[in-house]
Amino acid sequence: MFMNRRKSERRPCRNVAKIQLGTGSLPRDCMITDISSGGVKVIAEYLEIPPEFTIILSTGNPRQCRLAWQIGHEFGAQFVD
Repeated sequence: MFMNRRKSERRPCRNVAKIQLGTGSLPRDCMITDISSGGVKVIAEYLEIPPEFTIILSTGNPRQCRLAWQIGHEFGAQFVD
């Protein structure tokens, strides 16, 4: 049985967002599949995700993130800002 190690409750969603992989790089589309106050779960195709990046939420609010895990095109990220 898996133990939930999250510090905050996650909420399922299907929000379109942008991911910016580095300073000066163009933001690319992604889909947030769940979100909490501590982080997000994301689906993004054809991307090599660096250890730190920026997610730009549909509200226009950018959040600095740290990669927590990745399986194929899905990954989890912790908010660090």
